[in-house]
Parts: sequence; structure tokens; C-alpha cells
Amino acid sequence: MLKYKRVVLKLSGESLAGESDFGINTPVVESIAKQVKAIHDAGLEVAIVVGGGNIWRGLSGSAKGMDRAQADYMGMLATIMNALALQDALEKMHVFTRVQTAIEMREVAEPYIRRRAVRHLEKGRVVIFGGGTGNPYFSTDTTAALRAAEVEADVILMAKKGTDGIYDCDPNKNPNAKKFDTLTYMEILNRELHVMDTTATSLCMDNHIPLVVFNIDNHENIVAAALGEPIGTTVNS
Repeated sequence: MLKYKRVVLKLSGESLAGESDFGINTPVVESIAKQVKAIHDAGLEVAIVVGGGNIWRGLSGSAKGMDRAQADYMGMLATIMNALALQDALEKMHVFTRVQTAIEMREVAEPYIRRRAVRHLEKGRVVIFGGGTGNPYFSTDTTAALRAAEVEADVILMAKKGTDGIYDCDPNKNPNAKKFDTLTYMEILNRELHVMDTTATSLCMDNHIPLVVFNIDNHENIVAAALGEPIGTTVNS
């Protein structure tokens, strides 16, 4: 018996770049796609939200000094590029995939329509959500929380690069950092753990969406998390 029926996998843009700081690493994308295919073949309904940090880093990087809304729109376009790369890798593995974008570009992908996305999932297609929420000032973490609520996903699988879960402080700076096996969303907010932005955290908490945070450096962890194995940190309301 599968623990989950429908999952939202949140991938950072950086995870698609591999060891590089920029761009799309084709072998890495293919490796991630292979794991997505594995959980799809196991019978799970899979939706994916992908970031764009491998192409456009927002106000803390590439867009420093730019108008915030303008920078955010550019970031949304970066997420669509990543979504198309992931779609290409999946379809080469004969996994039927649809990209839906919050910013309409019909020649490239479908516009986001909730009922259509749910129908795709029910038919066994992988759905990749690009373009964030379609609005500036919202992160792709918030997009993952919003889409998970809209398609009634059982869990958000948040793949993190460089960390295997949630700690009480930065483990790269403090060797005595304590890893949590389980947490509540209220504890994340009270401790200011910055797992995801506060908007996304509150949205997950209000809609009772579980969250599993795990390390993407080993792509096989995607399968382990999706199959409900004890991995990373689990967050509940």
C-alpha cells in the first residue's frame, strides 16, 4: 500500500544545475526525471513545482537593484525554462507530461487551469507547474503550497540541496546543529527556521498539508520520500 496517492514535488532551480552555479545540467535533469518516472510507475500521481534560481536569482543575486516586480517576472520565466527541460527529459522516458504556466504562453505550454491539472493527474500524467503563482512578491515555495492545496495533494516533497532535513540552526556553520525528525508548522514559525517563507508555511498549516524536507543531492531520495520511508524531516499541522 502506498502512503500517498498524489504528491507535489518541489524542486529548486539550483538542483537542476548540479555542481554548477548556473544553467541546466542535462545529465542531472535526466537523473531527476528517472526518479520521477520511478514514483510515477509505482502508481503515484505526481505534480512538480520547479524554481528558477539556476537561471535567475532574484533580488539577492542577478536582480540586485532592479524593480522587485520586474525581477520577479523574470524569475517566473526562468521557472518555465526549467519546466520545459524537465518535461523533455520525462517524455524521452515515455512519461506523458504536461507543463502548465501561470503566465499564458500557449505556444509553449498550457495555461494553468485547476480542473485540467487534476484531470491530467487522474489520467496518470505528470504535471509541471511553471511561472510561479503568476504574481510578483510570491516565491515558488508559496506556489508549491498553493498548487498542493488546489489539487488536493497528500503531501509536499521539498527537495533541498545541501541539507538532509530541518535543523535548529545552520549545520554548515554549527557542527552541533540539531536535526529535527518531526516538527509542526507553528514550531517553524516560532523558531524562525526559514524552511520556506512565512506565506508558504502559513498556507500549508491552514490547509493541513504535510511537508517532507529531504536532501536532493542523492536523487534516489525522491523515491524514498514519495514512498513514505523515514527520511529527512516531516512537518505537520
